[in-house]
Amino acid sequence: MIHSLHKSFRVLSTSAAFGLLLAAAPQAFAATPADTLVEGFAIDDIITIDPGEAFELSTAEVTANCYSKLVMLDPSDTSKVIGDLAASWTTSDDGLTYTFKLKHGLKFASGNPITAADVAFSFERAVKLDKSPAFLLTQFGLTGDNVADKAKATDDATFTFTIDKPYAPSFVLNVLTATVASIVDKKVVMEHAKKVEKTADYKYDTDFGNEWMKTGYAGSGPYKTVAWRANEAVIMEANPNYYGEKPKLKRVIYRHMKESSGQRLALENGDIDVARNLEPGDLDAVQKKGVLLTSAPKGTVYYFSLNQKNKNLAKPEVVEAMKYLVDYDAIGATLIKGIGEIHQTFLPKGQLGALSDNPYKLDVAKAKELLAKAGLKDGFTVTMDVRNTQPVTGIAESVQQTLAQAGIKLEIIPGDGKQTLTKFRARTHDIYIGQWGSDYFDPNSNAETFTVNPDNSDEGKSKTLAWRNAWDVPKELSDASKGALLEKDSAKRAAIYEDLQKKVLATSPFVIVFQQTEVAGYSPKLKNFKLGPSFDTNFVYPVSKD
Repeated sequence: MIHSLHKSFRVLSTSAAFGLLLAAAPQAFAATPADTLVEGFAIDDIITIDPGEAFELSTAEVTANCYSKLVMLDPSDTSKVIGDLAASWTTSDDGLTYTFKLKHGLKFASGNPITAADVAFSFERAVKLDKSPAFLLTQFGLTGDNVADKAKATDDATFTFTIDKPYAPSFVLNVLTATVASIVDKKVVMEHAKKVEKTADYKYDTDFGNEWMKTGYAGSGPYKTVAWRANEAVIMEANPNYYGEKPKLKRVIYRHMKESSGQRLALENGDIDVARNLEPGDLDAVQKKGVLLTSAPKGTVYYFSLNQKNKNLAKPEVVEAMKYLVDYDAIGATLIKGIGEIHQTFLPKGQLGALSDNPYKLDVAKAKELLAKAGLKDGFTVTMDVRNTQPVTGIAESVQQTLAQAGIKLEIIPGDGKQTLTKFRARTHDIYIGQWGSDYFDPNSNAETFTVNPDNSDEGKSKTLAWRNAWDVPKELSDASKGALLEKDSAKRAAIYEDLQKKVLATSPFVIVFQQTEVAGYSPKLKNFKLGPSFDTNFVYPVSKD
């Protein structure tokens, strides 16, 4: 039965394969096909796969394998940016204009040629849609009114990008490695565009294909997305028009599997090839069964945020007390053993200027003193929105216990990734526990989101983590963060970030707990499977099977 099911799976159409995949219980799968990579992965955070809108960790991995950009992070040396679609680039003497020359003979998966007009359209589209990641481009002075002049094609192979200030070139190029800078096929996207009514907030009469692109595909990467169904699976197939190294496998399936134990069992049984969310105990167990492990330090930090709209959480003494009510040592020794390390500053290790200071320890007596100073000696009741995956749930339960020791009653509200993240983005949480992965490998990615909030009203357009947490950031901190972008001397720039981290650590309503070490268990049948240095450098096109 298994053999025949396996055999028929290989020749099924994509839609039929999807149906079969989803109909089977995890423990009842056939062995994975020889031409298909199946990964068990918690992908419940995916809200859209439109690179102009997507701003979630799992989505960034999918889009990184399916879309190309002008430039990309060098996976073997994160201090360097290398060309992707761009063959070369130059910077004007005043540091304001970047000119990119495209490689020859490039095609989208559709077969349409990739031109500088597609690049310009991709920038224009992201800016005018003005979705969550748009600020990555608008921070360079781009607006809906000027983007056509600031980001434009001068011929089919030449794209010019003019910015508002002479930022450090490494910063500009690193931003262009982010998902929002993915290049989309203008012809395909606009064929699916819908007419919309102009409003005070949206002055264009087209949705730039956004509704279709939430599940559609218009890229040129090594794989093309052929299906995504929320909380079920993503299916990608090899793109025969890809300009670079051809994918070794015909198909890649990310199957949503939330539980570590389910992933372990499926991996041991050969039902999946890779398990991406194994907890420490399951990591130990699979090794004994001959499963291979690979790991990579990630620029991803886990934190919980204290919404400053909550009058209790807005008290500085409560903010400080919360940092003394986490049992960092116990979390490090158990919940994140092998998959992370305690880290309390907003810049992850490996980035310019990152500090490894971890001054906070569990100190209930100190926390009680602070709560008394805040007029809350008897504690208070508060809620925490928690994505129901590990280690997040375990950390929340640990914090629930330590808060109780100081009289704070914490109610845990579980939900999937989309539910908890949507509530956080709407600023309707009390406490949210989540993770932040750098959008690009430059310290500004984290510095900006944790320390810049130009408009703290609910109508604010720059929806950084500070904004989501309703933190009206002191001007001193925001000015330092912005000033670092103009400092071209790396040592001086690093010093600015070091000072900024110390101040944010002491005063911000963010309790940063640990930095992720991503670990995956995988079948010995796989060759060249490895994890990259960031969440969008987990490339699957080099992977093959025996």
